[in-house]
Amino acid sequence: MIRTVNLTKRFGKFQAVQNLNLHIPKGSVFGFVGPNGAGKSTTMSILATLSEPTAGQAYVGGFNVIKHPDKVRQLIGYMPDFFGVYDNLTAVEYLDFYAGAYDIPKEKRPALIRDLLELVNLSMKADAYVDTLSRGMKQRLGLARCLVHDPQVLILDEPASGLDPRARIEMKDILKELKSLGKTIIISSHILPELAEMCDTIGIIEQGQLIALAPVDQIASRVAGHRVLRIRLLDRVEEAHAQIHYFEGVTNIEVQENDLLIHYTGDEASQVALLAKLVQNGLPVLSFAEEAGNLEEVFLTVTKGVGS
Repeated sequence: MIRTVNLTKRFGKFQAVQNLNLHIPKGSVFGFVGPNGAGKSTTMSILATLSEPTAGQAYVGGFNVIKHPDKVRQLIGYMPDFFGVYDNLTAVEYLDFYAGAYDIPKEKRPALIRDLLELVNLSMKADAYVDTLSRGMKQRLGLARCLVHDPQVLILDEPASGLDPRARIEMKDILKELKSLGKTIIISSHILPELAEMCDTIGIIEQGQLIALAPVDQIASRVAGHRVLRIRLLDRVEEAHAQIHYFEGVTNIEVQENDLLIHYTGDEASQVALLAKLVQNGLPVLSFAEEAGNLEEVFLTVTKGVGS
């Protein structure tokens, strides 16, 4: 649904995006993560037809963003990292204005607006003026505005930026609902763990270059080069620690009450051998599972901490 081929954007001598290649299937949620200034917003503005690439191509729904911008704009809902709202309008009037901009017949707008406000949990604020809404509510209203014309693709640049914990949870729930409706979503953030619960695939960009790409449940093992195993025992935790401390592939062990968190570079067959060793020695293993890993650690591992 979204594809870029050697996408490049320069501002004078400054290289904002360098030979970026993305392939985002229909119905998937792609997390675009990187330090501030890494090239996320530039890429998204190109996909949204607001900026032209210096070189390379970008396609949305099979349409080239330069050759067929009108076709692309019908397919997308774009939410920039900073967007304005009209403070002297109510939430209903705000959405009605954009429905008119998309040539939605006037008689169809009330039902559409009612459904959109319900989707983003703002039904109770239908007649409230936009300037009275909290930041989280304004973000959700902006997302509703993106959905007015029922786009197939959502391009969301830092939609959770500046939100309090409750507002972040509300935003995540809405995005999960949109995913279940079959929308293709590209969502950016400079916080990797923030995207983990929402995305199928994570791409990490820094200084305009894609430096890591993997399914979200494999990003830690593929990128950071290790897995994190959690072993829960009934008791005898220290004995288990001593037995596996020198096991091949074990790089570090953290003790958390009756749990052992094991940083591990071995493959799945080696995991079987590790579990077998514990069981054969009579240790009371309650559970043995691979965790997604510390995503903050992944981010620090692959980035240099220098934005573009």
